Amino acid sequence: MSKQAKLLDGKATAKLVRAEVAGRVAALVERGVRPGLRVVLVGDDPASEVYVRNKDRAATEAGIDVATIKLPATTSQEELLAEIERLNSDEAVHGILVQLPLPKGLAEQVIVNALDPDKDVDGLHPENVAALVQGRSGLVPCTPAGCIEILDRAGVELEGAHVVIVGRSQLVGKPLAQLALARNATVTICHSRTRDLDNMVGSGNVVVAAVGRARLIHGDWIRPGAVVLDVGINRGEDGKLVGDVDFASASEKASAITPVPGGIGPMTIAMLLSNTVLAAARQTGLQDVLDSATITVTS
Repeated sequence: MSKQAKLLDGKATAKLVRAEVAGRVAALVERGVRPGLRVVLVGDDPASEVYVRNKDRAATEAGIDVATIKLPATTSQEELLAEIERLNSDEAVHGILVQLPLPKGLAEQVIVNALDPDKDVDGLHPENVAALVQGRSGLVPCTPAGCIEILDRAGVELEGAHVVIVGRSQLVGKPLAQLALARNATVTICHSRTRDLDNMVGSGNVVVAAVGRARLIHGDWIRPGAVVLDVGINRGEDGKLVGDVDFASASEKASAITPVPGGIGPMTIAMLLSNTVLAAARQTGLQDVLDSATITVTS
């Protein structure tokens, strides 16, 4: 009889991270600095509005000064760039997040490139991308950082492990590969056009699904005892949210697995808050305060 996989609870883990962030915020506030986060939301995409509300609530609970700047879908690129420049020059703002995707007609990479890299809490500015690849200090994209965090807290050792990532996006796949390499993992990046995808997935000690196709990864592809992180968020035929992994069958093969929802999603928001506090400390010369802050967390 197969043993059911351990559930990697993103909600519970994110709660711990957010509590630690709140402790670091308090330490900075004692030194006269309250981390400031501004979220720029262009248009009225319903999914984006839900994400932004969740971010605002979590940031407020952690003690971060957060505000969402809502701009109409008709906003021109010049107007959006002007808003970003205003935020770049505002010393009370330590983190800027432009909610993606942007409406048609706005060039996302141009907008991201306009961010002050020190305030780019999504970790997408070319300077932060280069820092990650080169092993320098920078701001890391939130979802890959959340993947590493949940693995660390579950005691999953990456050194020497084979990490198979299905998905090659700038948001998840590519930066996660760099983070895993930095932990001395062997990394394979697959995608929707990879030949023998089932065999590739089956070779992984850790499998990360981030391709955006509902239940693409079947349970019989999973190596017995592998750890599975499901980053995908898709709407099933019944209207419910499902991941890129067939959860029921994968749970019978994996040793540990994240659910959808309630897995990596909450971790993404938690790491956004962590990035904001880190950015505030660096910009104000108070990183030593974070390093020495006593964080008390009650589970």
